[in-house]
Amino acid sequence: MGEEMLEDIAISHRSYQVQNNEEGLVRQAKDGDKQAFAQLYEAYFERIYRYVAVKIGDRTEAEDMAQQVFTKAYQSLHTFSWQGKPVSAWFFRIAHNLIVDHLRRKEKKPALLLNESLAAGDDDPERMAEQVLDAEKLSMAMQHLTDAQREVISLRFAGGLSVAEAARAMGRSQGAVKALQHSAIVALRKLLSVKSVKDDEKVKRVR
Repeated sequence: MGEEMLEDIAISHRSYQVQNNEEGLVRQAKDGDKQAFAQLYEAYFERIYRYVAVKIGDRTEAEDMAQQVFTKAYQSLHTFSWQGKPVSAWFFRIAHNLIVDHLRRKEKKPALLLNESLAAGDDDPERMAEQVLDAEKLSMAMQHLTDAQREVISLRFAGGLSVAEAARAMGRSQGAVKALQHSAIVALRKLLSVKSVKDDEKVKRVR
């Protein structure tokens, strides 16, 4: 079992532990308990970082921006109202707003650092991660998706959110998220298939 897989398991375990007591931790953090907020930070930082990295295409800047997300969240805790939704949805919304501002300043389209891709089976993220594709090709293909489709792919496969969590983060129904994910995957498969054929033709001409 690779180190990255072990880290993913550790992240999932921390998130699961926090989710079981998330409302209590949020309440304690709002009351000034820094340790409670630290637990939220530990549980969700890596997911936020991955999401940001996929969006802006720079790992160093992504780490700084992920830190900004939690700084803003901590400073704005008094405005957060627990309504039964995971606090991670709030973190991702803050991250999304920071990304939009960042890309507007940079005047560039979102990049993509994902190298996980589309297995021939269903839309299970773990199945999709089995086949590794060229990141540049995938990045180019992603540009042909709608904003909503790119957001779903980023949240599900970079942020590691479940369908329910992604739905809360986007303010959409789970059915809508599943539909967006499915249409995005179908579109990417077609785009990547066309790209592969064109590349093969170029290689043949060179030979």
